[in-house]
Amino acid sequence: MSVACRRWSSMVSPATPSASVTGPGELVRRRILRELERRSRYRYVRPEVNWRDEGWQVSSPCCSRNVDAEGGVIEIARLEPAKPDLWRLYARDHEAGRWIWQASAARIEELLALVVNDAHRVFWP
Repeated sequence: MSVACRRWSSMVSPATPSASVTGPGELVRRRILRELERRSRYRYVRPEVNWRDEGWQVSSPCCSRNVDAEGGVIEIARLEPAKPDLWRLYARDHEAGRWIWQASAARIEELLALVVNDAHRVFWP
């Protein structure tokens, strides 16, 4: 692991609460973090989950250097509650600087499984 990866992974802690959680709540945030621990890519870094603009945003250090040559924190995924019984999942298009819709589901766990497995490196570049 590079020095930058060690630096970021020690600074970003999944136990650190968001500055202001005003969305569905801390329990959803912790559930997302718990599911992310099972991911297959970049298991040695700790992602951060924060409520931003009416959705949960997942960010993580970029140790692959594919997106950020310096290994800084990049946006990975975004989960939005669309209706009481529907969640939407987005992946970050880093070149275009926008979120791209990937899937919708009634259960957030179904969407998190896509982020965790990420066979096509959509979320963890």
